[in-house]
Amino acid sequence: MVARWTALPTLAAVALLAAACVNPGTGGTTTAAPSTASSASGPKRIGFFGFAKANSFAAATFAGVEEYARANNATAEFLDPNFDAQAQVRQLQDAVTAKRFDVFIVQANDGAAVVPAIRSAVQAGISVVVHFTPVGTRYDTADPQVDGTITLVDVPTLNGEGLGKLAVQACESKKLNPCQVGYLEGLKALPLDNARTQAALGVLESAPGVELKAQLEGGYTQESGRKAMQDVLQKDPGIDVVIGASQAILGAEAVAKGKDIMYVANGASRQTVKAVQDGRWYAAYYLPVKTLGAKAAELGLGKALGKQVPATNLMTDVEPGKSMGTKDALAQVSGEYDE
Repeated sequence: MVARWTALPTLAAVALLAAACVNPGTGGTTTAAPSTASSASGPKRIGFFGFAKANSFAAATFAGVEEYARANNATAEFLDPNFDAQAQVRQLQDAVTAKRFDVFIVQANDGAAVVPAIRSAVQAGISVVVHFTPVGTRYDTADPQVDGTITLVDVPTLNGEGLGKLAVQACESKKLNPCQVGYLEGLKALPLDNARTQAALGVLESAPGVELKAQLEGGYTQESGRKAMQDVLQKDPGIDVVIGASQAILGAEAVAKGKDIMYVANGASRQTVKAVQDGRWYAAYYLPVKTLGAKAAELGLGKALGKQVPATNLMTDVEPGKSMGTKDALAQVSGEYDE
């Protein structure tokens, strides 16, 4: 559920986008004494280490962070690594050394690379919220992989299962047997994407009457989606259902114009929601992006103020029932960012 990825080879976390209806665990709670980064009477300071300022998903997340901060006697700053994983690590390290912030909210470009810096932040008394993508090497759990952090994530394997289930529902709605499905995975170089893909394929392969006819890299741009769809149609012109990132699906739809294909998108933009509501696409895996930014700020500030907050948090629990975004589920939803 990510939008406008423009330097994805450096990105170890992708989209959108992001858990099915199963909660892998509620985790415990975490508390901390207020950080010494700001005075007791002064506003708390939040450092938002987002994917990139140019990324619409990250920008919408920060809008929620900033809005919540302003309403709760805090400030927020976006530190922009521009999709560069090592630049993000340096930003985290520098912020720990300088004691600039009471709270870190981290959208990790590389979940493994940031672990040492995040561990240092926790040891320095900074409240750290891991946002959207896991920090660590496991992609099947929402539980913190660095002790002392708070998670608010979309578990990649549950996201993949959700996409697979929506595609099976699309097949059932067409009453086709067999039903031919094409899966446009994100980027094969990313471990997170591989975990999502394997989870989705597991659902598809176990569903009666569903045939996985195509599996290839669809990426996270309209251009990569167009190219992938051209390859799919050349080999399997009778494809019935196509799954992919919302950006890739926009490109695929343009190539397959006029064909009776049902689309399942991984994304939550206003354009994606409207495509589902209008009946052009069957469903989208939906997350309320700006709202989740505000939730991350709430969790981080709460811990920084010494309150008890849950250590493990699933994004799909924030607005239950909407992640499996069929037309009915998204009837009252408008989306919280633009592609």
